[in-house]
Amino acid sequence: MMHPEIEKRKTFAIISHPDAGKTTLTEKFLLFGGAINTAGAVKRNKANQSNTSDFMEIEKQRGISVATSVMGFEYSGKRINILDTPGHKDFAEDTYRTLSAVDSVILVVDCVKGVEEQTEKLMSVCRMRNTPVIIFINKMDREGKDAFDLLDEIENKLNISLCPLSWPIGQGHTFKGVYSIYNKHLNLFEPDKSKISEPVIEVSDLNDANLTSFLKSKELEGLKGDLELVHGVYGDLDKNMYREGLLAPVFFGSAINNFGIKELLDTFINIAPSPKGREAEQREVAAEEKNFSGFVFKIHANLDPKHRDRIAFLRICSGKFERNKFYYHTRQDKKLKFSNPMDFMANEKSIVEEAWPGDVVGLYDSGNFKIGDTLTEGEKLQFKGIPSFSPEIFKELENRDPLKTKQLEKGIQQLTEEGVAQLFVMQPGNRKVVGAVGELQFEVITFRLEHEYGAKAAFRMLSYTRSNWVTSKDKTKLAEFLKRKQQHIGEDKDGNPVYLADNEFMINMTMRDYPDIEFHKTSEFK
Repeated sequence: MMHPEIEKRKTFAIISHPDAGKTTLTEKFLLFGGAINTAGAVKRNKANQSNTSDFMEIEKQRGISVATSVMGFEYSGKRINILDTPGHKDFAEDTYRTLSAVDSVILVVDCVKGVEEQTEKLMSVCRMRNTPVIIFINKMDREGKDAFDLLDEIENKLNISLCPLSWPIGQGHTFKGVYSIYNKHLNLFEPDKSKISEPVIEVSDLNDANLTSFLKSKELEGLKGDLELVHGVYGDLDKNMYREGLLAPVFFGSAINNFGIKELLDTFINIAPSPKGREAEQREVAAEEKNFSGFVFKIHANLDPKHRDRIAFLRICSGKFERNKFYYHTRQDKKLKFSNPMDFMANEKSIVEEAWPGDVVGLYDSGNFKIGDTLTEGEKLQFKGIPSFSPEIFKELENRDPLKTKQLEKGIQQLTEEGVAQLFVMQPGNRKVVGAVGELQFEVITFRLEHEYGAKAAFRMLSYTRSNWVTSKDKTKLAEFLKRKQQHIGEDKDGNPVYLADNEFMINMTMRDYPDIEFHKTSEFK
């Protein structure tokens, strides 16, 4: 029997292309959950800055989320944990890792732009894990693509079956509201509402006489026609198919105007899965097991610029986490206890006494954790599914201030352990090479090295564009390969050798010349 506390938990991530309205949607959820009183667009509301999800300096400057925030709130008797993810493609890896820590996903699609390339990538990761997905089509108050065309585009590009659970009446300047197919009620649209107060018209059916006083007969007929078509084409929601990741329910709305969010939230807490078992390398771990287990999916340094702290974000997979209890760190083979584990309510951090599967707790870390580490009550487990991907841009780190060498060493160590980018050490001379998916990551690293560690660094572009982890069953062959190719070999954070190459052709040649060496695109080869 599942523990009621586990039943209560709904842990999900919001993902989207940049600018589709993800952070706004997160704020509106918090507004409904009572975690904040007024919602303001991230970039402009100075009045109430205490609770927004973008809190790092560089995010404020650019108006983008680059660090995943964790937020919890209570709603309708459920405990909801939202993990907000960076939409920017240079931070895709952070998003991939976050997806390993959630039980379901809400994907935001902009009705003007439709499905963008980043959305397709994110969806393929949900696919890798069969994560259940709900789609929210945002910005219905703008002139965008027709609702049916959008659904076709999503089905084709994301390769998933859909089932609309709400339907828009009009669009852009004719946008009148959203009809909830799931709960059979109608919500009328009034633009520019930052507080929650909106007329919800409960209707028994669409022939209800009340409706004519709110909608013109043409609008009403249009809605009825649409709904008949929707029902004919998409049918009813099959909850099991949704939970297996094969079918995505769809909602329409306008997050910035607070519209269509409640329909989404009310249905979400009804159908989204509670925490379920997790795959460890040794066995499947069930959420309702008595013994605690969990894994670190993210590390964030200096959440509070006044203190040099690092927080490791731990997703609880089974049992119950308790403050001040000793847990076993499986990679380091040692016991650790945590005297002030953190619970996150947007920017409010509070100390948590106990936490349950599905919850994310922040553990103050003095350098014990790496991404992917597992904590248990003594069993030797390692949870699966947090790979490092092969970077495409490589730059050598240059120290611009010899007096700050120590700060630079410490800074780059911490930032790469945080997973912003990957660090490879090359010989001779212990040269530090940073590999990242995109340019923006180097900007973030340079900015944070200076502002958080007081170190001045520059990056020198290298000619590499590919990297592969290399292994071999034959130790002597591997040693010989590493010696021969020394100027192309770096060591990653775990001391594994990585082969850096200028292009695909070079890798193929090398593979041909060294048949005993195995080449891997991600670090998940153990």
